[in-house]
Amino acid sequence: MFTPTRLTLARKRRGMTLVELGSRVGVSSQSISNYENGRQQPSLSTLESIATCLRFPLSFFSAAEIDEIESASVNFRARSKLAAGTREAALAESRLAVELSAWMDEQFKLPAVDLPTPGRKVTPGLAVDYVRSAWRLGENTSIRNMIHLVEGHGVRVFSLAPEYPEVDAFSFIRDGRPYIFLNTMKTAGRSRFDVAHELGHLVMHSDDDSGTRTRAAEKEADEFASNLLMPRRSIASRIPENPTTDQIIRLKRHWNVSALALTYRLQSIGKLTEWQYRQTLIELGRLGYRTGEPGEGQRESSLLLQKVFGSLWERKVSLHEVADELHTSLEELNSWVFGLVNEHVSTATTANGASRTRLQVVR
Repeated sequence: MFTPTRLTLARKRRGMTLVELGSRVGVSSQSISNYENGRQQPSLSTLESIATCLRFPLSFFSAAEIDEIESASVNFRARSKLAAGTREAALAESRLAVELSAWMDEQFKLPAVDLPTPGRKVTPGLAVDYVRSAWRLGENTSIRNMIHLVEGHGVRVFSLAPEYPEVDAFSFIRDGRPYIFLNTMKTAGRSRFDVAHELGHLVMHSDDDSGTRTRAAEKEADEFASNLLMPRRSIASRIPENPTTDQIIRLKRHWNVSALALTYRLQSIGKLTEWQYRQTLIELGRLGYRTGEPGEGQRESSLLLQKVFGSLWERKVSLHEVADELHTSLEELNSWVFGLVNEHVSTATTANGASRTRLQVVR
């Protein structure tokens, strides 16, 4: 049996056009189109060539029908000017990660969705207050790990493959489940801010129809992230008026944010004048903080996935088996899960098993 929708998804995942795939396989683009539209079935030898070219197991193309994620349902950044093929590749990858998410729900009892929705007309500051109250974070508590926080409230977080570094973080809600996809090529601080930014979209803009958010919506999500990660009272109690660049660099660690993000926040709440803000940006640029974050901490990753993989190991279920059930490869699976497949396989080969992770949030 051949499933046309899976060929379309696999081709888009690899960022190929009909013409390019046909050329590589040795058939016409019209034939590829016919395969994808169910007008013609490829021969076994042609399908094997397609599977090799697209780097998916042969079984992928005979698995159940799979629908695509509509671009209009996704919170893509308004400022991102992605080529259509690149955007389709990111959406195809996210659709495959949703398959993994559904598989995990079948295997484990995972955190239920607990996403506060205060309404579209609420300001970012009030939306943050609403979230902090609903999630019992306190008014000024510093959030130690954004990914762990949102995962604990039912948001699934996956990584994006590195071959498309121009794809920004994005989010959507599918079948009632919120998802965030992160670009892992960014600095740890920027990635953390992206999680908060996408949470802002999920909380404030889930009812919007546009697949590309307006500049106003982007600004609101930025303000939400800034308020959530750097509460005004917390800053007021720790940072003096008119702080120096050295103080900003030292104190940013308390909130686990980038120096630039903290500088912007200080200017927005009046801790820095416009002139001081500009001078601080110049100094940060000179010190290398425009293009990176010298001396920053470890990048956040998924605790939920770590615990799921740890539990599978204790059950003696290999990730090869998981990949087989999803009709994918370990390489592809690894691209969705922050590289944890490599880490898990490496740990699983350790003789003493000292690194085993016991699952607390699933049964």
